[in-house]
Amino acid sequence: MSFTEADNKAINTIRVLAADTVFKGNSGHPGAPMGCAPMAHLLFSRYMNYNPKNPKWANRDRFVLSNGHACALQYILLHLTGYPTSMEDLKQFRQLNSKTPGHPESHITTGIEVTTGPLGQGFGNAVGLAMAEAHMAATFNKPGFELFNNYTFVIAGDGCLQEGYDDNHISIDGDTEVSFTEDVAKRFEAYGWHVIVVKDGNHDLESIARAIEEAKKVTDKPSLIKIFTTIGFGSLNQGTEKVHGSPLKADDIVQLKKAFGFNPEEHFVVPKATYDLYHAKAEKGAKLNHEWDALLEKYAGAHPELAAQLKRRLALKLPEGWAKELPRFTPADKATATRKLSEAVLNKIADLLPELMIGSADLTGSNLTRWKTAVDFQPNDSGLGNYAGRYVRYGVREHGMSAAMNGISAYGGLIPAGATFLNFISYASGAVRLTALSGERVIYIMTHDSIGLGEDGPTHQPIETMAMIRATPNLIDFRPADGNETSGAYLYAIESKNRPSVLALTRQDLPQLEGSSIEKTLKGGYVLQEVQGADVTLVATGSEVSLIVDAAKQLKEHGIKARIVSMPSTKLFDEQSHDYRASVLIDGVPSVSVEAMATFGWDRYAHESIGIDTFGASGPYKDVYKYFGLVPDVIAGKVQKIVAFYKKEGSVPSLVRKYFH
Repeated sequence: MSFTEADNKAINTIRVLAADTVFKGNSGHPGAPMGCAPMAHLLFSRYMNYNPKNPKWANRDRFVLSNGHACALQYILLHLTGYPTSMEDLKQFRQLNSKTPGHPESHITTGIEVTTGPLGQGFGNAVGLAMAEAHMAATFNKPGFELFNNYTFVIAGDGCLQEGYDDNHISIDGDTEVSFTEDVAKRFEAYGWHVIVVKDGNHDLESIARAIEEAKKVTDKPSLIKIFTTIGFGSLNQGTEKVHGSPLKADDIVQLKKAFGFNPEEHFVVPKATYDLYHAKAEKGAKLNHEWDALLEKYAGAHPELAAQLKRRLALKLPEGWAKELPRFTPADKATATRKLSEAVLNKIADLLPELMIGSADLTGSNLTRWKTAVDFQPNDSGLGNYAGRYVRYGVREHGMSAAMNGISAYGGLIPAGATFLNFISYASGAVRLTALSGERVIYIMTHDSIGLGEDGPTHQPIETMAMIRATPNLIDFRPADGNETSGAYLYAIESKNRPSVLALTRQDLPQLEGSSIEKTLKGGYVLQEVQGADVTLVATGSEVSLIVDAAKQLKEHGIKARIVSMPSTKLFDEQSHDYRASVLIDGVPSVSVEAMATFGWDRYAHESIGIDTFGASGPYKDVYKYFGLVPDVIAGKVQKIVAFYKKEGSVPSLVRKYFH
């Protein structure tokens, strides 16, 4: 492949723009964009298929910036190729409410595939993007109709692999020798990856190009291209940590521009030839997009049912009437653990919703997430499944699972769900937070949700975990109390297009409750049992709802009338109207929350809280509940004292007026 001065000018344009962008924003990372410019230029000018006029073209190649530290690079490339990132947007880099935030955010900047920033997240997202492509290809491609064959390209750095490969031997603390001495190439070879090494990523475009071409030909395994680069190439401080996280000095930018043939008095300048080069590639992408659209229409004639399904899924629509299949229960139905009720839901809906791609982090038999007709997502020649399979064995990789699911969701046409024990969502919290930030429809099926898991003890028993989930913006918490609430949780999680959900499910059996319903669950909190002239409102979630039902019966024997409120989702309850919330948490009546977890956060819904503000304990679950006083008679005794206290006080503060005005 031949290269011209136009390629060198384009590469140096990226470097100079990176320096200008970060300097203007007075914040950011100029070093990585300047070092990665050659490889990025080749990807966007020679190898990637994309269409800025239709950024969501289903078969476009995906580009991921793994850690986001080189986000200026991505914004510059979007501008050069014709996406709606203007020069003015570059000048607003890292400013409030700009289209060019401090790290890439897919819901803000058109052309950004996934939200990255924390090191290694994009690497995991890219795994999910590649999994999604393999699955969609196996599901929809037919002879003569190769609808899905896109590539996923990732630029990752030294830091990401501590958590493609830009090897500049620099991290924030300095030379990577201080903390990172392993041989990354050998590690990835041991994983079974195809590994290529490019010694000069600063100048040797031919070697970078050959490496990319070689990697694209290897279709049975992922490829890692280890490219040695110089961070901040061209800067007076190139090759040092000084160019990683701070703007270049003004005099440094002057000498940089002179060295690269730019006028140091001019800023944010792009030669017309550079625009022309990238726009020509974008036009080729638009042509490929047009050809793909035509192929899809021919496909619709040959495979009408599959085509209709594909179009529906890409439009984020669900099959008509699917929710009618969600199980419903009455108190006559047997007591069942909500993880088992979740399994019943999946067995009902998994075949109705082919977009569901479900898996577990090595806990399938405990999470109960594999439905009866499931086929594993595995290589076609493995004998273990095939790429059309929709059940994923993630292994003991909670964080990797969550990051991959973000990529699967971002690809389009799929709804990923992943499972582990609730306590172990903490392993995945970095990726879960980005699920919420980017608004991906990901379902976290978290079983063994409390001290109810029993003998495994405090290392496995979540105490503070739900408080963290509830505090995370845009992450919907569900802790269902029975079968109807479990079905309701799935209904919301599947229908919500831009919000992830966490379903916290029990190991132990729970009774089916009088007064629960799928529809009421969508309110987040509702009155399960009403009484006239109530002395107290008891509020609980999950396994503790049946406890307060029994406690209310004992209170009645002592002349205390208790209303029962089930609160399967505090987040959804918060979003209801003031009048509705006031009808659930009524004025003039003390409210008492009961949950086998930390009481933190319950002052929003209760005047007094009964819970666990220590770590748990090991033992049979009924003994553990009794040990912590979470049994009906002890709860009733505490509530009696609370009611007596407020009667003596003579007034009860209004919860709704205080917190929800």
